[in-house]
Amino acid sequence: MALSEYFPIYDKLTKQEQELLCNHATKRTVPAGTLLHNGDATCMGILVIREGQLRAFLTSDEGREITLYRLFARDICLFSASCVMNSIQFEITITAEKETEFWIIPPYIYKNLTDNSLAFSNYTNQIMATRFTDIMWLMEQIQWKSFDKRLAHFLLEECAIEGTSVLKITHEKIAAHLGSAREVVTRMLKYFQAEGMVQLTRGAIEIVNEEKLEQLADA
Repeated sequence: MALSEYFPIYDKLTKQEQELLCNHATKRTVPAGTLLHNGDATCMGILVIREGQLRAFLTSDEGREITLYRLFARDICLFSASCVMNSIQFEITITAEKETEFWIIPPYIYKNLTDNSLAFSNYTNQIMATRFTDIMWLMEQIQWKSFDKRLAHFLLEECAIEGTSVLKITHEKIAAHLGSAREVVTRMLKYFQAEGMVQLTRGAIEIVNEEKLEQLADA
């Protein structure tokens, strides 16, 4: 599929703007674990994901991580062009969770289109608003929901993403997603196992009672 098919507002751009977008976009494929954006240290431009999965997260001064949101096929990553967004005051790290193929739209092209195309500007503003909504939702979860409910929600979400009830994910990685410590995750998973919601094996977590896990997540 062409880059134009990943922009709902492509037909609203002028011929010149369409050419500017497509002629300067480059395609790239990276393996899982690749660091794509690290705060102010990198400014790749907009990433338009064709296939794969990215993770955007914050890291505390103590080195603890927390996932802000994840991006999948057809999603557009704007924070990787934070160098042209003067209002962004926090440093987000973006890595590839799986092998990912995407187009890169250079920062100067993004700025040119934003400054001169109302359709493009409105569209990217909508995306930005959605991302900030995701972040605000996360902050509310941290503030008001207990860790057992957040962990239950994460496990269910991970099952939906991977399409399986057997998750091959480490306790340390779950802790990084949730902004917690590995020991806390391990202790809570053992409680889930005692309650018959999961089965723990080496390197994997099997969801054995999804209904009970959903009840906990929604409580």
